[in-house]
Amino acid sequence: MTALKKKQITLKDIAERSGVAMMTVSRVVNGTGYVSEETHRRVMEVVDELNYRPNGAARSLKRQRTETVGLVLGDLSNPYSTVLANSVREHLAVRGYSLFICISEQSAQEDITAFNSLVDHNADGIIVATRSNTGGDKRLEAIADSGVPVVVVGRDFRHKTVDFVSADNLTGGFEATQHLIDLGHKRIAFLGGNYESRNSLKRLQGYLNALRLHGIEADKRLITGSRETSSRVPGYSTEKMGYEGMKRLLSLPDRPTAVFARNDFTAVGAMLAIKEAGLTIPQDIAIVGFDDTPLALHTMPALTTVRQPVGLQGQLAAEMLLNRISAKKVLDRVERVLDCELIVRSSTVVAV
Repeated sequence: MTALKKKQITLKDIAERSGVAMMTVSRVVNGTGYVSEETHRRVMEVVDELNYRPNGAARSLKRQRTETVGLVLGDLSNPYSTVLANSVREHLAVRGYSLFICISEQSAQEDITAFNSLVDHNADGIIVATRSNTGGDKRLEAIADSGVPVVVVGRDFRHKTVDFVSADNLTGGFEATQHLIDLGHKRIAFLGGNYESRNSLKRLQGYLNALRLHGIEADKRLITGSRETSSRVPGYSTEKMGYEGMKRLLSLPDRPTAVFARNDFTAVGAMLAIKEAGLTIPQDIAIVGFDDTPLALHTMPALTTVRQPVGLQGQLAAEMLLNRISAKKVLDRVERVLDCELIVRSSTVVAV
């Protein structure tokens, strides 16, 4: 016996379930025409409930180019985001494309809202540079299935037609921690994430791998990020998180002698807390950041950090997306993981 073919969900099914006209459903799904916020929400709830997947090939034929691309970023105050956005913009402009930027800092719902906004405005493709989360990933999968070209930067998201570009955060985290171990440190803190997030943060995994290799037991008290439990916790580690986390580390009876901060922005917050406590960097506490943003060279002392090729990631993301937009057929997923480089400055080594 042959298996029964599963019924394809249609716009008519969604219209009947949500109590609106098929034309209204079409506007919501295809992002064309005006639909009230309440109607849009109701239709999308039914779309999710029925697990509706538009016919990608058919939609591709109907879509008309707008020569616009959407970029979804987290934590716009972080210099990393500025460098990435400028790189994407520059490489799109050469091909005559304009860039729309959406910010999603603190929740999966912000991701979903940003994705929907770009689809509703008929962006020719979307670049996503926010952290992975269940709700956002589900919506992103549906968008990719519908035929919209998507590229992710650093986001742990896998889909057969979504390209991926990232720095080698795992190795970078390992080398940052290895540097501190080579300097003789054993009580090394990780600042910018909780121990529970070790499976999703590659930089934290690299830190733990380096400790393990040298037989140093990981102390969960030394791994700290935000103490908030609300859904409004930023997806990226911030300067405030670095400051408050460092304050907690300094209150420990056996405080760390070195800190690996998840990014340069977090390191800057930690450095302020160290100085306020009357301690000296690196004599009392050494600190390493990650990204090598322009900010790192101008801290006092200059920040040792892991340089990731942010500009190159923006360039590759733009090129990958434009390639998908112009392709005449569905392309297989492309992955690029870029090497990082440890840049040693005076926040870990005293200048002679």
